[in-house]
Amino acid sequence: MDDDFGTLLERHRREIRVHCYRMSGSLAEAEDLTQESFLRAWKGRAGFEGRASVRTWLYRIATNVCLDALARRPRRALPDELGAAGDPSGMPAALDVPWLGPIPDVLLDPDVLLDKAAPDDTGAAVVERETIELAFLATIQHLPPRQRAALVLRDVLDWSAKDTAAALETSVASANSALQRARETLRTRLPARRADWASAATTTAEEAALLRRLIAAYEAGDPNAVAELLAADARAVMPPYALWFDSRERIVAALRTSMDPESPYFTGWFRMVAVRANRQPAVATWVCRPGENVFRRFGVSVLTVENGLVTALAAFETPSFEPYGLPETLVWMS
Repeated sequence: MDDDFGTLLERHRREIRVHCYRMSGSLAEAEDLTQESFLRAWKGRAGFEGRASVRTWLYRIATNVCLDALARRPRRALPDELGAAGDPSGMPAALDVPWLGPIPDVLLDPDVLLDKAAPDDTGAAVVERETIELAFLATIQHLPPRQRAALVLRDVLDWSAKDTAAALETSVASANSALQRARETLRTRLPARRADWASAATTTAEEAALLRRLIAAYEAGDPNAVAELLAADARAVMPPYALWFDSRERIVAALRTSMDPESPYFTGWFRMVAVRANRQPAVATWVCRPGENVFRRFGVSVLTVENGLVTALAAFETPSFEPYGLPETLVWMS
C-alpha cells in the first residue's frame, strides 16, 4: 500500500515543482521545497482521507511549505528593480541578494507516461497554461506570500474560493481579499492585455532565425552584428551583478569592451546553443577564458522578442546545465 501511495505522489512531482518555482522564483529553491512537500506528504499519509484528490492535497501541503519558506527571506528580484541603469564603462559588482532565476522548458513539459497513468491528475493541461514568463514572475514577487499564493491558486490553477481558503487555512472572505489585492498589483505592473506578455509554447520560425543570427554574432565577437538584433530601448540584466542597461546603445558599448581581446575586461570566446526557458527563447552559453583551452558553462540568457528584435535579455549565471540536458564543458575547436 505504501509503495502504491508513493507512486501516486510521484505522478504529481512535475507540477508541484512548477508550483514551488512560481511561488519561490528559484529552481534550486523549488527543488528543495518540492522535496520538503513530498516528505511532509509521506509522513502525513495516514491522515489522507481521500475527501480531496491526492493532487489537491499535495498542492495544499506545497503551498504551506512555500509560505513557511517565504516568511524567512526577502522577495527575489532582478537588477533593474534595484536601481537606475548603469554606465557601460563601469565595473559590475555582484550583490548577495535573492535573485529571480530561470527554469528550462523541459521541466515544464509533462511526462506523458506518468500523466496518462494518473487518473486524478486533472492538472496536466493546467500546468501547460500556467503563466511562467519572467515578467509575470518578477511581478508576483512583489506580492506578499499569502497574496501570491491566493493569486496562483485562483487565477493560475483555477481553484475555487473555498478550496483556496482551505489551502491557506483562512476564511473565504480573507482569501478573496488577498486575491483582489494581488490582482490590483498585477494591473498596475503588467500590460493591460495578457497577450502582450504571454509567450508561445514553442520557438517560432522568426525567433529561431533571430537566435541563429544572435549566436553567430556573439561567437564571432561582433558587437555591431548584435546591435542589429536589438530594439533601441532593449534592456539587459545580468544577475548577480547590479549593473544593467536600458538601451541598445549602452548594451553594445558594454559588449565592445567585453568582446575586445585587447581590453582588460575581455570576457573570452563564446559558444552558444538555442534552448528555451520560462516559455521564452533562450541561449545557453559557454565561455573560454584567456589562457584556457576549454569552454566552460557560463549561463543561460532568456530573451523577450517583439517585432523581430530582442527587447529584453536576462543573462543568468547558471549553477548547472544538467536541467537543460547540456554538458558543463565543450572542447575548443579551432
